[in-house]
Amino acid sequence: MWLQKLSVINFKNYSEAELIFSDTVNAFTGNNGAGKTNLLDAIHYLSLCKSYFNPIDSQQIRQGEDLFMIQGTFRKDDTDEVIYCGLKRSQKKKFKRNKKEYQRLADHIGLFPLVMISPNDISLIIEGSEERRKFIDNVISQTDSLYLDELINYNRSLMNRNALLRQIAVSGNYDAALMEIYDDQLVISGNKIFEKRKAFMEVFTEIFNNHYQYLSEDAEQVELLYDSPLLQEDLSTILSRNLERDRILERTSSGIHKDELNFSIHGMALKKFGSQGQQKSFLIALKLAQYTFLHQQKGFEPLLLLDDIFDKLDDARTTKLMKMVSDKDFGQIFITDTSRDRIENIFLKLDVPVTVFDIEKGNIAE
Repeated sequence: MWLQKLSVINFKNYSEAELIFSDTVNAFTGNNGAGKTNLLDAIHYLSLCKSYFNPIDSQQIRQGEDLFMIQGTFRKDDTDEVIYCGLKRSQKKKFKRNKKEYQRLADHIGLFPLVMISPNDISLIIEGSEERRKFIDNVISQTDSLYLDELINYNRSLMNRNALLRQIAVSGNYDAALMEIYDDQLVISGNKIFEKRKAFMEVFTEIFNNHYQYLSEDAEQVELLYDSPLLQEDLSTILSRNLERDRILERTSSGIHKDELNFSIHGMALKKFGSQGQQKSFLIALKLAQYTFLHQQKGFEPLLLLDDIFDKLDDARTTKLMKMVSDKDFGQIFITDTSRDRIENIFLKLDVPVTVFDIEKGNIAE
């Protein structure tokens, strides 16, 4: 699978642009703020129906305009697939595959898998557990549509249960029958999600360890550990035991929505004790493990998007990373950098062809 062509209209800082890509390495070079990352984000939209950086679709519309459009042509299984995404202000986002509009965006997730590595990934380390759960959910959802359905069901039931808890606090009337219904719904979906997360982490952790060892040449000892309240007791027991506490807090205080992914280096929290370079290597290994997992599950190479990848990586790790992603196990790559010379020199040494697009204030030259 690879992306042959990308067209954008009124997307972020682009009024209009069309690019034809190679099936190997494609690089966007130019000064900071020129719009290199915006092109990566347009590709991300085509794969996952949303921006990598901003969840508010209307904010992707170019200033002063009323709509944006992104269209891409993928080559997959010897067939061209045309994917369209469009949004008009104050209207619902439209997403189409070969001119047929999706009724549910969830049906598109996983058809054109993608992995993005960006400086924004630092949020996985420094932010709360929600960011790390999103990471797990993103990987599994691209390989298992039933998982995404259960996640939607669980979040809907959780919202309903929390609304009931708030209603009980206001009215003082406890509806035991309705609470039991919401608990049962949470248990059914929650157990399925937990089992899939646990099985995923058993496979994923080994892949991650291999990638980190390669990047660091075994220089550090790191650990990736999945933690869930369901590892200690079943969800039904947890909900029953915490009911009084939940009524006081007016929210569901425990469940798979509190799962955590712990990162450590030499037995200590990566957030506090890892250097910037170590944290960057950890994140890259995490994303490369995501790529390998998707490749194994899908049977073909996902797209790999590398945004400003050279920042805070020493030359040795940069060289190893570029050598790795240029290997036969990786497919089409999109990369951004401020230096065209650096990109061309790196891939010249690796004997890998690269197509370079110079970006300047939303204008593109090849």
